[in-house]
Amino acid sequence: MLSDIDICRTTSLSPISEIAKQSGLLDSEFHPQGLHKAKVSLNAVNRLKDNIDGKLVVVTAITPTPLGEGKTVTTIGLSQGLKQLGQSVMACIRQPSMGPIFGVKGGAAGGGYSQVAPMEELNLHLTGDIHAVTAAHNLAAAAIDARIYHEQREGYDSFESRTGLKALKIDIKNVVWKRVVDHNDRALRMVTVVKMK
Repeated sequence: MLSDIDICRTTSLSPISEIAKQSGLLDSEFHPQGLHKAKVSLNAVNRLKDNIDGKLVVVTAITPTPLGEGKTVTTIGLSQGLKQLGQSVMACIRQPSMGPIFGVKGGAAGGGYSQVAPMEELNLHLTGDIHAVTAAHNLAAAAIDARIYHEQREGYDSFESRTGLKALKIDIKNVVWKRVVDHNDRALRMVTVVKMK
């Protein structure tokens, strides 16, 4: 029996441009991110706003089976079943946590013949949006830390006169904006940043 990754790697995949056209999207309404994935423009929503609404099935919570069948496998299998019945179907799943990469749990691309392909792209990077959000979030955290550092090092009055900025006087014991990383690593769950004297 083939493993999930072997099934994925031996399956012939259609180009995302073909999938987008089959879905009714115009060339200007999707932005390819490689050969097999794309971002959909909101222009498509505006163009199709007068069309009859479809049905929505939301798979929000499931206790996975011992083999790991959970929300993704259920969503993909349900989509495949509806398509087999002649329905027009579009599945939408989120980018998974990177926990599977470290062997913490099964992959989030589904499994067997009910999976999202290419599996590695879904599990590792997708379109890069999660990385961008993580970087922006951590940039804000670094800005907060830098502001606390400079205000405390110089003193509030000196900081204000040198920079022309009003001191924020942030209480370091009440900063709730923590750094983030999308890895299921226990060591990163409770990190305390302390000021060294």
